[in-house]
Amino acid sequence: MPSYKNKSYGNRGMFLEHMINDSNQFYLSRDIAIIYKKPTPIKVLNVCYRSKKTTIIDKAVFSETSTLDYNGIYKGKYVEFDAKECKSRTSFPLSNVKPHQMTHIQNIINHGGIVFLIIFMNNKFFLLDGKDLLDFVNNYDRKSIPYEIIEKYGHIINEGYIPRLDYIKTINSVYFKENNYGEYEK
Repeated sequence: MPSYKNKSYGNRGMFLEHMINDSNQFYLSRDIAIIYKKPTPIKVLNVCYRSKKTTIIDKAVFSETSTLDYNGIYKGKYVEFDAKECKSRTSFPLSNVKPHQMTHIQNIINHGGIVFLIIFMNNKFFLLDGKDLLDFVNNYDRKSIPYEIIEKYGHIINEGYIPRLDYIKTINSVYFKENNYGEYEK
């Protein structure tokens, strides 16, 4: 697997986001799942009209706190997740997940949805179930999740060519059980 060490801090998160966006496009084109990146809610404060066809947002602020990065539907289940890249090799800082996001994760679980984090750490991609994240936060007085815990409770997501990041395959193994006919059940 290639190493992805030489990313600048300013582009942190973009690598994983591009991989997920490419995978989402593949899933949509094959009618496998409908998953979209949620736009960041902004309030426009000032615009500049360069011409009749060109308008530039000159000044804007975030209008509300965002929840998680992606949402959609797969096999009749609501899916929502956040993408996180981690520079640390030893632990995942919980400061990467804001308190309102933790509440949102709990709300999705309460309503029967599928919710998780995709974490890129140590050149590996992990799906960390929302329940496991909340269990850790509620049972340990730590500011980060040790890498060993992510390896133990996280589920590896395979990287490939098409799709680039096959997280649907991992969702199947985590959230759906295969029956005797090779089909998945909820």
